[in-house]
Amino acid sequence: MTDYTLHYWPIPFRGHFARAALAHAGADWAEAGTEATAEAMDKPVSEQAVPHMAPPLLIDHRRDSAVAQMPAIMAYLGAALDLMPGDPARDALALKAVLDGNDVLDEITRDGGRQMWDAASWEAFEPRLSRWMAIFEETGNRHGLTAKAGWMLGTGAASLADLAAWALWSPMTRKLPPLRGMLEREAPATAGLVARLEDTPPLARLRERSDAAWGESYCGGQIERSLRAVLGQVQR
Repeated sequence: MTDYTLHYWPIPFRGHFARAALAHAGADWAEAGTEATAEAMDKPVSEQAVPHMAPPLLIDHRRDSAVAQMPAIMAYLGAALDLMPGDPARDALALKAVLDGNDVLDEITRDGGRQMWDAASWEAFEPRLSRWMAIFEETGNRHGLTAKAGWMLGTGAASLADLAAWALWSPMTRKLPPLRGMLEREAPATAGLVARLEDTPPLARLRERSDAAWGESYCGGQIERSLRAVLGQVQR
């Protein structure tokens, strides 16, 4: 049996944060798959491994424990896999990076597809997305991050904050190419960090497996179609 099982849909979206942490740390995990993920989600709450509304759901077989909600999973993995910076202030900033990433995912999918994108709504959102990029950039700048070197919180190696930055911006800018130039322009140090992490063997293998399994999928469903449609009208 593997050490972990991750329940999530076959897309590089919210579940990719956990995948990034697991891959970077060299952990052994299995993907539960769509059917098992749906089954775990739909069980009566009293029968679930941990009460939850929707994936991601992480099962830690070694500790016989289960965690749901992406930020909680990342906090769990940060401690279990020694990915936290190691002092209270920077540990809090690492978790903040995860929570900021979670907020960006909610916003770019308009709260999980409650509304679709159109040209006017995307135009109104662009300054906000730029500001999110600037938030990651300024966080890194304050801790010595540059496009060519350093880490988001000035640690000696990649921490949970760096992996959160990669999991947020790498799939988004690879699967939605018009946003790549925006990240490079608005947050060059963050873009450089993402590119450097992308070239590390664990995350390169994760990217290759994801691309082979799921192709160009990003967030899925009608919201992805509306997002691609509006970005097709955007010139970068």
